[in-house]
Amino acid sequence: MFGWLKNVMPRGIYARAALILVMPVVLLQLLVSVVFIQRHFDGVTQSMTRAMNIELRFLIDIAAAEPQLDAALRSLRAIAVPLEIEVTLPAADAPEADIKPLEDLTGNNVIAALRQDLPEIAVVSLADRRRVVLWTDTRHGPMKLEFNRRRVSASNPHQLIVIMVFFGAIMTAVAYFFLRNQLRPIKRMAAAAADYGRGRITPFTPTGAVEVRAAGTAFLDMRNRLERQAQSRTMMLSGVSHDLRSPLTRLRLGLSLIDEQEAAPLLRDVDDMERLLNAFLDFARSDAGDAREEVAPGALVDQVISDAQRMGQNVTLAGIEGPAAPVSLRPLAIRRALDNLIGNALRYGTQARIGVTMTDRTVRFTVEDDGPGIPPDRRDEALNPFVRLDPARNQDKGSGVGLGLSIVADIARNHGGVLRLGESATLGGLKAELVIAR
Repeated sequence: MFGWLKNVMPRGIYARAALILVMPVVLLQLLVSVVFIQRHFDGVTQSMTRAMNIELRFLIDIAAAEPQLDAALRSLRAIAVPLEIEVTLPAADAPEADIKPLEDLTGNNVIAALRQDLPEIAVVSLADRRRVVLWTDTRHGPMKLEFNRRRVSASNPHQLIVIMVFFGAIMTAVAYFFLRNQLRPIKRMAAAAADYGRGRITPFTPTGAVEVRAAGTAFLDMRNRLERQAQSRTMMLSGVSHDLRSPLTRLRLGLSLIDEQEAAPLLRDVDDMERLLNAFLDFARSDAGDAREEVAPGALVDQVISDAQRMGQNVTLAGIEGPAAPVSLRPLAIRRALDNLIGNALRYGTQARIGVTMTDRTVRFTVEDDGPGIPPDRRDEALNPFVRLDPARNQDKGSGVGLGLSIVADIARNHGGVLRLGESATLGGLKAELVIAR
């Protein structure tokens, strides 16, 4: 029922706070303006006009009672001058209809009150905001009566509105200033949470109201607990790496002392175990290790391609687009991700192409190959750990444990980004896009 309201409501917390502050003030001012100002000034105007009508009625009756024009003028002047009313008899400059400016708030009430008690009035003019001019018919011809507007209208009725708007704006600004101080800690906590989602540790101190401080403290406890868990996992992996590599080394050394033909199958098993161990360790430490640095993505891609070509791999540059400004990222983690994508591409294809596109908000690394690709309905599944799609990719080209793409996806998430899989338009195989938030 109120779904349309969500579409017109502002999105930002500052804009919503301003709306909460301004709307009650505006509604209150409108209510006071309609109920109080209109009724008050309408009542005052009618009372003042009816009091003025007594004097006007007296002058009209005098003009009607005198049979001669000269006698009527003498009588009118004797009474009108003390009453501060200008009388012209006869008057020939009467307009055809009443005159009232649009901005005159009480003009209609003045005219209505004049005509209610003096039906013989012909025309009323309020063209001059400071004067009231009216014409009435007498036995001596049209008579013009002119007097000060303040005698029938409350002076400056707009002043109350101006005062309300002025002080309402001042109080709203003051309230918004104090409310902004309460909202600022929430904005800082949101920024710190967003940075932590991108793998950055931003200094943050809980401030503000008690509830905001409690939320900030809970966020810091959560972040510290996650950091301790990551450090504990890294230390555990270091121990596992050391403890497992030593027996593998001894086993390889022992196999080198026996007959080569008999040891060859066992050596392959040792190599497979070492490769699997390295894959497990890479997956587990994808969010640990190097710190963030300001690195030029184009230079990083050139290094990856140069290292791959020295190893005899068919890897070429697809292109570098966008500004060459440095970007804050973990260079070792990004290189590990690109190496995994290159290895995955060459395992199922014969060549790989790497490109990078930089915008104001993201950095996109792309790796394309000429292999069989991955069906669209299984691309999301391919990003899960320990998932192998060898029947779809060609199992004869190599083996693995299904962690290559998972490691890349985990590195992308730690940078506040995502790994997307698609189809290469140039090579026809798989296209992997590593999107990193700047």
